[in-house]
Amino acid sequence: MFKSVSSSQSKQIFGLPIALIWGYVAIAFFMTGDGIEQAFLSKYIVDLGFSTQQASLVFTVYGLTVAIAAWLSGVTAEIIGPRRIMIWGFVLWIIFHIGFITLGLEQKSYAMMITMYGIRGIAYPMFIYGFVVWIAYAAPKQRLASAMGWFWCMYSVGMGVFGSYLPSFSIPMIGFMGTLWMAIAFIAIGGLMVMFLIKDNFENYKNDKNSNENKFREILRGITLAFENPQITMASVVRIINQISLYGFVVILPIVFTDQIGYTMSEWLRIWGAIYATTIFTNLMWGLLGDRIGWVRQVRWFGCIGMAIATLLFYYLPMSVGPNLTVGLFVAIVFGIAIAAFVPMSAIFPTLEPNHKGAAVSMHNLSAGLSNFVGPALATAIMPLAGVEGVVWAFTVLYIVGFIITFFMKVNQPANGSNEDSQPIQLAK
Repeated sequence: MFKSVSSSQSKQIFGLPIALIWGYVAIAFFMTGDGIEQAFLSKYIVDLGFSTQQASLVFTVYGLTVAIAAWLSGVTAEIIGPRRIMIWGFVLWIIFHIGFITLGLEQKSYAMMITMYGIRGIAYPMFIYGFVVWIAYAAPKQRLASAMGWFWCMYSVGMGVFGSYLPSFSIPMIGFMGTLWMAIAFIAIGGLMVMFLIKDNFENYKNDKNSNENKFREILRGITLAFENPQITMASVVRIINQISLYGFVVILPIVFTDQIGYTMSEWLRIWGAIYATTIFTNLMWGLLGDRIGWVRQVRWFGCIGMAIATLLFYYLPMSVGPNLTVGLFVAIVFGIAIAAFVPMSAIFPTLEPNHKGAAVSMHNLSAGLSNFVGPALATAIMPLAGVEGVVWAFTVLYIVGFIITFFMKVNQPANGSNEDSQPIQLAK
């Protein structure tokens, strides 16, 4: 079904596929625009007169549409091509972001805020997870975790570093709304890079375009894979747990850190940005280490157990010490180190289904999208009953559940490292 890739196409530096280098840069620009509001939007919605639960519901609906779009983006990218779906993603993002600002926030219309922000959630997975499929085919198989590490590095550069730090400077100068309008420029730059600068042709990896019947089967496989492959099911649960506190915390902690602990909004944005600044380096570090020490072992001990500890620290240490910026940055760095240890999950899914990578990546994307949904949804449901502390402990328990599940995961990791759960396999030519 797939051609062998020429040496020129498979050139890489430390796992980074050279043919896709402009795509990685485009991810950084796109995620800058997409992430620019993440650390202040919930508080801004509350400042407009809505409740914390209403703000959380906006993120929950957004997370649900992200999950659905993420689910379909992998197999769709494989069928119609990653470049095309990424272009659709950036165009849709701009259209509905404008609607969110003008019809929702400016009019203080809660219904339009949920509608426009929710529909905008369709665009973001189309762009970034379409590119994940491209990587899954273009990267050398034994360096796939490293290639995914570069992807998450660029994701962190955009989403967290520029996406968080730029508002800390732009909000005092042009305000919340001006900052939201500024996001469009970054999205447009990322989209134009994909359109004109990536020279790699995805069709080079295929012998023939799929027939309509095969396309339909591949879409169905993207839906049924979790039922056909128990290992995919377990990997999906662990991937959902992966970022659950990240997406839950971004809804509740801006209010906790500024209103309860006493940090300023600029200080909070810098603390949150420190998570992603850390993951720039730790995504690469864990990608390279995972290829050597074993993907599952790394996820188990440094991902699940690391995040259980980091989740508790992120809440309890600042609450006990007060608005100390050094303490805030410290817990953010620990959090960033731990959450990046899940980088091999992006490589585990296509490895579990080497003949149906698009469908496998779709399951990965669905799981990542469900993190986006489940985190805010749990926060919305638990806060009225047990407060922020109850949310924190719920997230911690889930990381322990993920730790247990990893003992049942058996991943045939391509030879380049070793662990008891990941044995080398012969890859199809």
